[in-house]
Amino acid sequence: MAEVTEQRVLDALRQVRDPEKGADIVSLGMISGLVIRDGNVGFAIEVEPERGPRLEPLRKAAEQAVEILPDVLSVTAVLTAETKAAPRPPADRPAAHAAHGPAAGPARPNPMQQRGAIPGVRTIVAVASGKGGVGKSTTAVNLALGFHANGLKVGILDADIYGPSMPRMLGISGRPASPDGKKLAPMQNYGLKVMSMGFLVPEDTPMIWRGPMVMSALQQMLREVDWGELDIMVVDLPPGTGDAQLTMAQQVPLAGAVIVSTPQDIALIDARKGLNMFTKVDVPVLGIVENMSYFLCPHCGERSDIFNHGGARREAEHLGVEFLGEVPLDMAIRETSDDGRPITATDPASPYSRIYREMAARVWEKVTGPGAMPTPPRIVVE
Repeated sequence: MAEVTEQRVLDALRQVRDPEKGADIVSLGMISGLVIRDGNVGFAIEVEPERGPRLEPLRKAAEQAVEILPDVLSVTAVLTAETKAAPRPPADRPAAHAAHGPAAGPARPNPMQQRGAIPGVRTIVAVASGKGGVGKSTTAVNLALGFHANGLKVGILDADIYGPSMPRMLGISGRPASPDGKKLAPMQNYGLKVMSMGFLVPEDTPMIWRGPMVMSALQQMLREVDWGELDIMVVDLPPGTGDAQLTMAQQVPLAGAVIVSTPQDIALIDARKGLNMFTKVDVPVLGIVENMSYFLCPHCGERSDIFNHGGARREAEHLGVEFLGEVPLDMAIRETSDDGRPITATDPASPYSRIYREMAARVWEKVTGPGAMPTPPRIVVE
């Protein structure tokens, strides 16, 4: 296979002209973040914020110009526009005072009114964690399958651009099709509609993108995918509280967020940061899940609190949010997740599957109102 070089890609992009500026997008300095790996190409097209909404044809033309090159396997182009920072309050008025109390001036607009809804999607819920390694994606997948098991139409968006895990966890391979040439059709398995950057680039390809490029890619996966009619979409956010998580919370009409943590103190500190982030952007925190809550020996049945136990419940009580449940550290959950056979789908009679369905029922009740779905009895695994 001939090498796909940066020069070949840039030469192709020189054939694409900005219709409003009358020059090619390379000469205008609009191309950034060019990444090439094993025939897969990714780059950003930087535009002024006010021009972003009308330059989608330019983005598609750029992708098409590179796609026709020999040995190019895939192309991902995103529009990115950095907005101007909001003006600071006058020097004689502290920012904290400017945001609260009668002297603060007009009330802030409701963020939910500023966030554009996704056509056909009734409710969007984020699953987040303050740090990595707490089982957030495993929780997101099984929670989504819990919604599906409870009779809902469900989609899941893998918003972790740098470390997408949904293709592996849901046992899905291949690339999404675009029947109309305008929108991608989501991939599907176990009754879920799924979109992930992992379908667009190989699993081992590093995504060396700046924050605005990531957010543009997320917006396109949200709004340029034919999701159809969904009762609920689960968004698996990246771990942490960085720019990607904050901007996603501000720009997507989230009905609420579920925080995943393990019981130990260091994880709970980070979980508290995640909760505070959502509070600051007026996204309700629906509750906290304690993952890897305890370990039951499969041979003798002895229980071990490897990461402590009950810390997330106490933290939820301290912060005034609901404790949604505890999920043990169990080989069956780990093995089925790694093998692309999530336990809630492949072993619905498992007590762990019932825990996820119970949490899904409670979350759905919280985002739609009492009585929307009967809540199963609480099950405690001993």
